[in-house]
Amino acid sequence: MPELPEVETTIRGLKKKVLKRTFIVVWTDWKKTIKKPKDFKRFQKELKNKKIQKIWRRGKNIILELSQGYSLLIHQKLTGHLLHGIWNLESGIWIPKNDSNLKEKVNSYIHLMFFLDNGKMLALSDLRKFAKVELWKTEELLNSEEFKKLGPEPLERSFTFEKFKKTLANKKGKIKQVLMNQEIIAGIGNIYSDEALWRARIHPFKNVSKLKEKELKQLYKRIKEVLEKSVKLHGESFSDYRDIEGRRGRFDEMRKVYGREKEKCFRCKSEIKRLKIGGRSAHFCPKCQK
Repeated sequence: MPELPEVETTIRGLKKKVLKRTFIVVWTDWKKTIKKPKDFKRFQKELKNKKIQKIWRRGKNIILELSQGYSLLIHQKLTGHLLHGIWNLESGIWIPKNDSNLKEKVNSYIHLMFFLDNGKMLALSDLRKFAKVELWKTEELLNSEEFKKLGPEPLERSFTFEKFKKTLANKKGKIKQVLMNQEIIAGIGNIYSDEALWRARIHPFKNVSKLKEKELKQLYKRIKEVLEKSVKLHGESFSDYRDIEGRRGRFDEMRKVYGREKEKCFRCKSEIKRLKIGGRSAHFCPKCQK
């Protein structure tokens, strides 16, 4: 699933390509992607002629603020990613026009297409069809229970060490699970929790209440570090994620532990282990993560 760096990369790309553009027509072959309103014809009608006035991110959510007090929320979920370009529909398949990156197989699972006023298009490629799209009144979205529950943004200046420590205070459970809880800290998922914990030398199964001040400082520093590095490298394309031009992210060059089961630890050469935790996988070095 795209995490904070991948979503932030998408946001920055969208700002360059679609800001101030207007939605003209929407096409889909999978209406279940549209969660609000569930009536696709109503969705089409309400989105038509709305201008994109602002683009921002909250956790893993992409928000396009529109004219007339509306906002379009897109959550890419497990395999979804947004693409910008021009396509032709041929025998039910969207074929990109003159763009080699968009022709990569992972970019071909297009189930939602937005036509813009400048002749360009915004597509959602989603192999597993888990992504969700919602059209809200902006005020209602900002005051929604879902948004209010989201934790602080780890890359904002206001997210100081003191705030981090306060956020984790009195929390119960294994640190890996706590870091992935969007109501505690927004935007961190499986990849970057593994990467930050490896860099901080903390075992993913360690209980939060057992973390010492020194460990908390290391973890805070490594979370910021790994997220900032990944944003600069346009995210991780270990799986399906691509940026809006269909290009792979380059965080793979920096990946130390995620997806490296049975490979050697870069620090101590021990074998990287993978264990299940709450239905997810934790990758770690059993020797240097205590």
